[in-house]
Amino acid sequence: MPLTTTRPEITGTFGAVTSTHWLASQTGMGVLERGGNAFDAAAAAGFVLQVVEPHLNGPGGDMPLVLWSAQDRAAHVVCGQGPVPAAATPQAFADLGLEAVPGSGLLPATVPGVFGAWTLLLQRWGTWRLRDVLEPAIGYARHGAPVLPRVSATIEAVIPLFTHGDGAWTTSAATYLTGSDGAGRAPQPWSRLRLTALADTYERVLAAAEAAGSSREAQYEAAREHWYRGEVAEAVDRFFADTRWRDVTGRVDGGLLRGSDLAAWEPTVEEPATGSYRGVQVAKTGTWGQGPVLLQALALLDGELGADGDPDPLRDDDESWVHVTAEAFELASADREAWYGDPVGAEEDGVDVPAVVDLLDPVYTAARRPFIGERAGGELQPGWPGGARRRLPQLPTPPAPPEVVDAAAVGEPTVDRRTTAEEQGRGDTCHVDVADRWGNLVSATPSGGWLQSSPVVPELGFALGTRAQMCWLPNGGAAGGSPRSAGPRWGSRLGSTLRPGRRPRTTLSPTLLMRDGEPWMALGTPGGDQQDAWQLPFVMRLVHAAERARAGGAPVETALQAAVDAPTFHPETAPSSFWPRQAVPGRLVLEDRFDPSVARGLAARGWDVRAVDGWSLGRLSAVALDGGWIRAAANPRGSQGYAVGR
Repeated sequence: MPLTTTRPEITGTFGAVTSTHWLASQTGMGVLERGGNAFDAAAAAGFVLQVVEPHLNGPGGDMPLVLWSAQDRAAHVVCGQGPVPAAATPQAFADLGLEAVPGSGLLPATVPGVFGAWTLLLQRWGTWRLRDVLEPAIGYARHGAPVLPRVSATIEAVIPLFTHGDGAWTTSAATYLTGSDGAGRAPQPWSRLRLTALADTYERVLAAAEAAGSSREAQYEAAREHWYRGEVAEAVDRFFADTRWRDVTGRVDGGLLRGSDLAAWEPTVEEPATGSYRGVQVAKTGTWGQGPVLLQALALLDGELGADGDPDPLRDDDESWVHVTAEAFELASADREAWYGDPVGAEEDGVDVPAVVDLLDPVYTAARRPFIGERAGGELQPGWPGGARRRLPQLPTPPAPPEVVDAAAVGEPTVDRRTTAEEQGRGDTCHVDVADRWGNLVSATPSGGWLQSSPVVPELGFALGTRAQMCWLPNGGAAGGSPRSAGPRWGSRLGSTLRPGRRPRTTLSPTLLMRDGEPWMALGTPGGDQQDAWQLPFVMRLVHAAERARAGGAPVETALQAAVDAPTFHPETAPSSFWPRQAVPGRLVLEDRFDPSVARGLAARGWDVRAVDGWSLGRLSAVALDGGWIRAAANPRGSQGYAVGR
């Protein structure tokens, strides 16, 4: 691993924040400087991300986070992934003639969970009041935040959707377009974007919270009551019941989400799913997220690389480890497609969702490892977790790419179907990591509710998310299915089958690392399905670098930033979790900073290699508690992520 990095690795003893936007990072650091802890800082940064990166997340989205509490001496997961509405039955979509859940508009909306997750985190582990945490975001929303070039480009791309034709998103046009002459223009890069309706919404939330009294506990309870059973829920209910809008397919439809869905939901705290790699413990969400993919891939690779005594088995001029790592990730991703989903109610819903302990069972892992061959498999090969000799669900074939009416408003926030995935970049979102002087760690990946996901609810100033697009419809949806989905009812058994009241299998995947039961690192990345693909070599590089340092080898002072900077890759054999659910079997996307021999060697092993710009994949960031130091690193790709600390 090169020790020359794009920027200095932040090192100190007080605290550090790293995120996908410098204003969020600085907001979080300001909280630490004024006595707040990591949980206060992460939430303040997260609310700012809703304002400064509105093309990637919003208040109507969702979020999982993983944390280490120094007080509890334990890791926890906070689930802010809301469920599919009660009315979103397979029959409801069949009645509409749909074979897949659309990627935009009102139909794919789920309960917006991010507000519940942040406030539960603050209530249980934070120290600040909600007003103090929300004030930076309210300030940027009311007085304006700088418009990133990507924000401007995104709004420019969706102007036809906002302004033209039946079902145009006029409420979004009023929120995001400029021009006093009514022409409707995208804000220019680095101009000022004000989201005053959102600022008003958060001010009303604070008024409701503070009317409950001076107790922090009572204020957070009242804030969630206002959001999920009060004014916010009522506005969502009216908007979804009374209005109709165009989606990516060209249809004009109302929504299925109702205020009763919001009222029935609460954020939860769960035990993390855990695995290990070379003695390092890894904590992720359960199978309602894709997090266990990282655990399964690491388990497949544990003991395989460096087993011959090579102190640096992950060199940038060696294709063998890239091949093995990509193959392991594809095996884990195949299990994701066949088995992952919300375990709550799975048995009563007739769905197979294995326990994580079965997915990580050493016997099962050993049985899967021989599928990593010398050549690329190029196809999904799910296994048999739990040892049951039950019939494996037939995986659905993603629908053929349809004629897209509004190409810029597809399921993923930064994938425009008018370009290739490599030209535009695969899905993106936001991420924040925080470490404080008391030994607390937070890794959070907020997403959903981006400005091009669905029309703005005018009373609230934000859009709802589209996470239900990640659910498969039984037998291809529309009455009796289609030839593409032929097979014995695959949809009735897949863990990610649409199930009202259950969580869709999200791609959001924050990570916590521990060594010998002690907290080590919080890390993560935006990137849709690629989040764990990019985290996999990142974690491996760090673990091997730490081993070399302990053995008296290369210094570790810049290992964190070097691992962020290092070239990365991802396979695309598994179908995308986003509409229109496309897959490219055997495709391996590779940053061109790898030695040219790597691409040639991978092609010789049967991969369809697509070399892309050397600084285009991954948005990784991380904070670490490392031998009395607090370290932080941020992604240089896109010149936007930033780490701060002291």
